[in-house]
Amino acid sequence: MTTTVPDIYTPDLYIAGPPHDLFTELRRTQPVFWQDMPGEPGYWAVLKHADVEYVSQHSELFSAERGGIVLEDLDDARLEALRGSLLAMDPPRHRQYRKPLVKSFTAKVVGGMEARIREICREIFARLDGDVEFVHDVTSSLPTQVIGELMGLPQEDWDYIHRLAERNTTGQDPEVGGTEEDGYGPGAASIEMAKYAIGFAMKRRAELAEAEEPPEDLTTLILESEFAGKRMSDLDFGMFFVQLVTAGNDTTKTMLAAGLHALLTHPDQFEALRRDPSLVPGAVEEILRWANPLHYFRRTATRDVELRGVRIKAGDKVAMYYTSANRDEEVFEDAQGFDIFRRPNPHLSFGFAEHFCLGVHIARLEGRVFFEELIAAYPRIDLTGEPRRVRSNLNNALAELPVRLHRA
Repeated sequence: MTTTVPDIYTPDLYIAGPPHDLFTELRRTQPVFWQDMPGEPGYWAVLKHADVEYVSQHSELFSAERGGIVLEDLDDARLEALRGSLLAMDPPRHRQYRKPLVKSFTAKVVGGMEARIREICREIFARLDGDVEFVHDVTSSLPTQVIGELMGLPQEDWDYIHRLAERNTTGQDPEVGGTEEDGYGPGAASIEMAKYAIGFAMKRRAELAEAEEPPEDLTTLILESEFAGKRMSDLDFGMFFVQLVTAGNDTTKTMLAAGLHALLTHPDQFEALRRDPSLVPGAVEEILRWANPLHYFRRTATRDVELRGVRIKAGDKVAMYYTSANRDEEVFEDAQGFDIFRRPNPHLSFGFAEHFCLGVHIARLEGRVFFEELIAAYPRIDLTGEPRRVRSNLNNALAELPVRLHRA
């Protein structure tokens, strides 16, 4: 008798959607599960909510910096470049780089952006009617404009930067992320974006040297702040820029598209939102739980450690599976169900502890305003074809969502 070995790594498995049935079984039987990988060492998949929190809290045991944040081992150059991002920093360096930015991302400061975000949404919806491909025709526009204005990027560069951000997160899907034949092999989009950012930083520094009133944006703040006791070089800024812009663009786009799909496939709850838009903030949280934008982040064990009776050796890869933790039956009642009335909703889609998402307030604000304005603009929205998912074991994203928008 042949025993089938569970597989939660192969990207093709995720084309039809996350393997929730398999995650459910593994949470019950092997909540810290060893997964083999082709051509390199495998990893420990951490599947329970409490264990994902534990790994997140203990950076002294599970490092983001040593091996990076993706399952695949990177060459030295790419790993070194990644270490320039907040996502791949351990304390105390992570705190030293995060602290100067925190004031720009507080709820109060971000709340001041609501009117502009609402204006952007209304501009987007004013030009769209009838049949659209929702992912690229609709959801791409909002985060691209918001991050462009936050960073002070020239408007003519916004679409270009968005395309690079999309390629940067979808390297496992050649239809979206590109191929080596068209110049977009592994890491190519990140390198191209970093080069753009280095040039942008050089130009901005020259402007700051001459300006009586420098632009008040995130780029100026970063270039004029000290991180770990010194200012960023242009190269440092380039690596930092890649993470900030990619996160600000692609994960928000993913949340908005996945959110509409969830609502279209749960029409009773969509109708409840239409009747009472005050339910939108709770709906955004449930969208983030039920269709979290990222399946996992990786850590590397710094020493031998035991988790749920499993011995993890120093140097082993450890993956925190948010897609599984967000449906842990010990934490969420009717964990597989989509419920915009769910309270409380302690999902882990923004991470936890040290690496809790810096842009959480922007993401929530964009989600809330987007769905409020979407409901106001279109009394009816129909799904007109089969959605297509991105081929990725990292990004839980739709590549296409064909819909018909009705103004009346």
